[in-house]
Amino acid sequence: MRDSRFLFGPLGALVLLVGVGGLALLVPGYDPVRQTVSEIGEMGSPMRIPFAAMLCAVAACILVCAAALLDLAKATGRSRWPAYLTAFMAVAATGVGIFAFPHPLHNVFGLSELVGYQAPLVLALTWRRDPSAAEVVRLSGWMTAVVWATILINLVPMFRDPVIWPHLKPVYGLAQRALFASWFAWVATVGAQLYRTPRRSAAPA
Repeated sequence: MRDSRFLFGPLGALVLLVGVGGLALLVPGYDPVRQTVSEIGEMGSPMRIPFAAMLCAVAACILVCAAALLDLAKATGRSRWPAYLTAFMAVAATGVGIFAFPHPLHNVFGLSELVGYQAPLVLALTWRRDPSAAEVVRLSGWMTAVVWATILINLVPMFRDPVIWPHLKPVYGLAQRALFASWFAWVATVGAQLYRTPRRSAAPA
């Protein structure tokens, strides 16, 4: 039996891709190479409400996928933490959308996404002993490396490294998008893979 809720992972990634790309075109003077995604829906932006609605829709999709992940973990006796961290990302995305920059809570929710970004790592570590999960474990391991590489790049602005920051600043919008793309590529591909795997093939609890 296939669980169609896993398809909300790819759906959430698609909504984010289309939403960020489309809404950016409607903000006068917006530069996706230089500016952050949050600036699309910041205070005073004509796209503030559509941006918040888009992020809430993405969060809803991720939450549905996380629920499927949780049910699978329960049924197979695997760790539930990957599902919890995936759900946490949905909460963080909702907060980022509702509390538009420069609201103080915007950056709080933004930084809290670092917790959700660990979902691939935790899945790779905690599901590795289950042979039936080998493919998603391997995929999560590779995506963990990509996610962490982009996390480190995106932490540069916090320290304003005099060597790296002057080169990164003009393209920081792309650097931030690379981080989002890496995590959502993970949830999309894992969701698609788990959807293709019938529940009966999972390891017994």
